[in-house]
Amino acid sequence: MFAGHVGAALIIGRADRRVNVGGFIFSALLLDAVLWVLVLLGWESVSIPADFTSTHQPAFVFPYSHGLLFSLGWCVLAGAAVFLWHVHLKLGRFRAAALIAVAVFSHWLLDVLVHRPELPVTLAGSIKVGFGLWQNMPVALAVEALIVVLGLGIFLPGASLSRARKSWLAVVCLLVLAFTVLGMTVAPAPPSVSAMAASSLLTIIVLCALVGWIARPYQVAPGSS
Repeated sequence: MFAGHVGAALIIGRADRRVNVGGFIFSALLLDAVLWVLVLLGWESVSIPADFTSTHQPAFVFPYSHGLLFSLGWCVLAGAAVFLWHVHLKLGRFRAAALIAVAVFSHWLLDVLVHRPELPVTLAGSIKVGFGLWQNMPVALAVEALIVVLGLGIFLPGASLSRARKSWLAVVCLLVLAFTVLGMTVAPAPPSVSAMAASSLLTIIVLCALVGWIARPYQVAPGSS
């Protein structure tokens, strides 16, 4: 799931407009960013099974990025970073930090929904969970699309963005959804795990930077409508 995490970030970001929604999207994708860094370092692993062209599901060993215990740790670290960084929010710092932590944990919750039982509770040898919605890909993609559309419908009304920026944000999110659908249905297997990790990490960085730029503070000129 990729687009679904973006949609969840938009829903959570609606609760505190003072934090750039790009930050919420990065938080919702943080566990994947950690995963791909750890894969490149050789500390976690991803394998491409022989049936990838029909399932589009790699096999993961990712206790440090997607294990329940470590995911909660990443929530705490992300929330603490926001609390320390956004000193200008004063009394609102705790609220912003808590929402960022929720965005991080939303990733684990959505992944439990779609992954087969491969998300460990603690370390790699512990009990693994996952409801396996990806086994019914049309339903999984419909749920993901619903989350994105719902996120846009909740976030865009009342956002302090120009009409053009709202349009661009919607276009970016819908393109992410389109590429997610293609990636889970017709995309060929990646040439290597390293290429998959590097391209996925770059995608996360570019997407979050782009959304952060689109959603940067917007001031309406005096006398304009």
